[in-house]
Amino acid sequence: MDAVRDGMAELRGEEARHLTRSLRAEAGRQYEISDSGSLYLAEIVEAHPGSVIFRVLEPLPISEPPVQITLLAALIKFDRFEWTIEKATELGVDRIVPVEAARTEKGLFAAAEKRRERWRRIARASSQQSRRLRAPEILPAARFRTAISERAEFRYVLEEETAPALLRSLPPDRSESSRVALLTGPEGGWTEAERELARSAGWLPVSLGSQILRAETAAIASVAIVWNAWLF
Repeated sequence: MDAVRDGMAELRGEEARHLTRSLRAEAGRQYEISDSGSLYLAEIVEAHPGSVIFRVLEPLPISEPPVQITLLAALIKFDRFEWTIEKATELGVDRIVPVEAARTEKGLFAAAEKRRERWRRIARASSQQSRRLRAPEILPAARFRTAISERAEFRYVLEEETAPALLRSLPPDRSESSRVALLTGPEGGWTEAERELARSAGWLPVSLGSQILRAETAAIASVAIVWNAWLF
């Protein structure tokens, strides 16, 4: 969505085509719109396949995220990785980094860059559905050694049940400016070499308990725990 000027805004391109063709948008319908800085209730004035013009009716309240989360998720089959992007976006992550681990299925890393624009669209649609001002940044896929150089105030790598519980490992003093990085593994888990590299780089091993979780479930569960810990 372009910036709101003089109470008007315009949506162009693929999103305008989707709105007019798939959702049958027409003049008089009301939608919530965002210019990445504010949220508004707006009414369509004109609707064409390549352009939709809105008139702003009123600003809407927004809630700022309680913490900035970077999710570094090991690449898994793309249909499940896309589900991870969608749900992580709903939960408010700030950045998503696809990671090639030793046990990442062959070919996924090379194909990831071709999927990046599709992943951005998924994140954008999910952010709109969940009333976020902006979608998370989808970064290029990174190899494991590069991923563990990610900078954050608190950095956690998900491990098996032998590691301390994530919730109990979170800091008692939390602020909205805090940055948390979560590194989640592939199917089959981390290799011993990867575990040692992460520990040496200063990542704290944490666990989600004794249940055996799929990679995408573990990623989303860890984001939800961190998000809620900063809320209360």
